[in-house]
Amino acid sequence: MSDGKLRLVASAILAAALCTTTALADSTAPATKYRAPRTADGQPDLQGNWTNATITPFERPEKYGNQLVLTEQEADELERTEAKFNATADAPTDPNTKVQDLPTSCGRGFSGANCGYNNFWVDPGTKLININGQRRTSMLVDPPNGRMPPLTEAGKQRTAQRLAARRGDGGVADGPEQRSLGERCILSFGSSAGPPMTSLLYNNNYQIVQSANSVVILVEMVHDARVIRLNSKHRPASVRTWMGDSIGWWEGETLVVETTNFRPDQSFRASGPNMKVTERFTRIDPNQILYRFTVEDADTFTQPFSGELAMNATSDKIYEYACHEGNYALPGILAGARAQEQEAAAKAQK
Repeated sequence: MSDGKLRLVASAILAAALCTTTALADSTAPATKYRAPRTADGQPDLQGNWTNATITPFERPEKYGNQLVLTEQEADELERTEAKFNATADAPTDPNTKVQDLPTSCGRGFSGANCGYNNFWVDPGTKLININGQRRTSMLVDPPNGRMPPLTEAGKQRTAQRLAARRGDGGVADGPEQRSLGERCILSFGSSAGPPMTSLLYNNNYQIVQSANSVVILVEMVHDARVIRLNSKHRPASVRTWMGDSIGWWEGETLVVETTNFRPDQSFRASGPNMKVTERFTRIDPNQILYRFTVEDADTFTQPFSGELAMNATSDKIYEYACHEGNYALPGILAGARAQEQEAAAKAQK
């Protein structure tokens, strides 16, 4: 191939790459130059009650490839399917139904006896993420395929060690430390409290309150409150707290929040204690905040990854998530395991 042809091919490849990059940037940028109302301190006002509930998955189904935005037909079909599922799941259950009569799988990851956890108790949302009229295939926008990047070798080893530690020699109920942070009422299930803050099966509500020197995000799930110190510095690396150490600053209309110093027992999709999360909150119209996040953890992931969600204004109130009150699940799990151990010991003595 001649030098001229090589230059032509290289130029075409570069142009294609630039078009792809530009398309991604355009698809994830606010469409308007909306200017939020100001607080008494002159900051863009993010205050109020918001929800990030959505049926859009965190990772993109592989069938969509690099397709971030659904066609109108695809989006309508997904939302109709969700509505149909809810209508069926909301139908009354025959009071004579026994555990063995429950379906093997009833959707949303529930199966068997857990199908008794009926649709009344879950509220994942009914709509796809909709930003600037674009309905999304995934929360993740980068990598372009909307999939989590591979783990590093160190990340794989840490994940295996965590699984082994949770199992322990006696199983997953040796003590409360073997159970999840959500079961122990320490943090939200999944990553509702974050950062990053992603939606779950229920309680996807947040209240934002601002002052001159801080922004507080009250998370309904397990009733967490994250205090973001404005124009501050991170605490020493030896000081590690739940939800990390969050500092923030304003860049025009956008609140930028950087969080480090996570506790080693808090993890996001296998992340390690050196994870850094950068979030951006931009109020793009009176009823929506565009929430963007980037996760960096070179010890765990082969590359950073980024996502976007819509935080939509809601008139719903924020209720106290009284996690421990009347909750006998955790002591029941541990007591049941001790009873099994006693039975096994008694059989071994016969």
